Amino acid sequence: MKLARVLDRDWREQVLCTRGLHAGGVAAKAGLFGRAAAALQDMGVDVGSPAQACFVPGRIEVLGKHTDYAGGHTIVNAVEQGFCMVASPREDATVRLRAVAGGETVEFAMHPELRAAHGHWSNYPMTVARRLARNFGAARKGADAAFISDLPPASGMSSSSAMMIATYLVLARINRLDQTLEHRQVIDSPLALAAYLGTVENGQTFGSLLGDQGVGTFGGSEDHTAILCSQPGRLGQFGYCPARFERYIPMPSGCVFALAFSGVVAEKTGAAQDQYNRASRLVQTMVKIWRQHTGGAEVYLEEILAAEPSRSDQLRNLLANTTMDGFSPDELVQRFDHYMEENHHIVGPAGDALADGDLATFGKLVDRSQELTDTLLGNQVEETVALARMARELGAHAASAFGAGFGGSVWAMIDGEKADDFLTVWSERYRDAFPAAASRARFFTTQAAPAAFALE
Repeated sequence: MKLARVLDRDWREQVLCTRGLHAGGVAAKAGLFGRAAAALQDMGVDVGSPAQACFVPGRIEVLGKHTDYAGGHTIVNAVEQGFCMVASPREDATVRLRAVAGGETVEFAMHPELRAAHGHWSNYPMTVARRLARNFGAARKGADAAFISDLPPASGMSSSSAMMIATYLVLARINRLDQTLEHRQVIDSPLALAAYLGTVENGQTFGSLLGDQGVGTFGGSEDHTAILCSQPGRLGQFGYCPARFERYIPMPSGCVFALAFSGVVAEKTGAAQDQYNRASRLVQTMVKIWRQHTGGAEVYLEEILAAEPSRSDQLRNLLANTTMDGFSPDELVQRFDHYMEENHHIVGPAGDALADGDLATFGKLVDRSQELTDTLLGNQVEETVALARMARELGAHAASAFGAGFGGSVWAMIDGEKADDFLTVWSERYRDAFPAAASRARFFTTQAAPAAFALE
């Protein structure tokens, strides 16, 4: 299609109405796409030029805190807030990318040795461009692109992963990657694509597609799976390493998610990146200890535990008597205990309760998850702990902090008819308790939303 089509507001609204977004938010989303398309025109792209547009949502991690990269399970869904990107192909290898809200434009090349600017938002799209140029010899065509987002940045809702996926979707389509042999052999489904994009972010190799340094964080593919594999009105339960679909669970009738960004940013740079990576390094060290003592060849924690039930006690005993990689036995056991509780005793039973419509049991299991995230995983701040507690006191069926931690957001499952009053009181209580953080906070609602999609 042509850029002129994307500039047509009536067309944008018509397409968005068909994709499962809440009707009340379609006009606002259409407006964002209009701003991105206008910015592309301001960059010199003619209205008659070929263009594409995509929406890439953020996500809620309902349950499964820091379990995906260990090979565990999560329950996730996409949100209605996310990135609106409009792009036009170029004949050279240059990518010009404009952040509409800030008016900043970055320029870089589709090149296998591209050096990304760490600590700046351009690190994420540049990492995608470099990895695609390394993995796909045909990926040498750039793009002029503009994006705008209504997703709070550094909020724990996967804004960085969403930006990377939007960049991938644009560049993959321009370079026709799905027609290459490398792509067809390795990336054969949305779930496989999510797993691949997880490795683009963390730097690992995916099948025959060699890795590099990534963006500097070592996570899994939970975020990418939620963004690419969600369905409107449903929560998705997935397993990882390898990525696998387990089930979709309908959102309880009449319920919506209330979301509160605490105002404490969950950046994955500098010291915050070290905090985030510590949880994953602990898991890596557990596997290393197991392999060293048993001669095994397992790569992921769940691979060890799934072989036979007795291995749980065996590994815990090893951890209780080993110091490695700067981690004490107490630190290793505490991280192990969190993983076992969250992955083996909370995610599955909570999913069962939700599928049965048993919101009371679901709420109790989520409460347990939230408690352990604070006491064992240790990635909470007082603001997120308070937000979850306040939501439950106000009658939420369940509430929990989510994401990388050390700031970020809290979800609350509430009755949709009470949403306005709930958000008002929740935000007021938070402002009274944490006035400084509340000045940066955001409170809003979302349905369980569709996965990323192209406007066409």
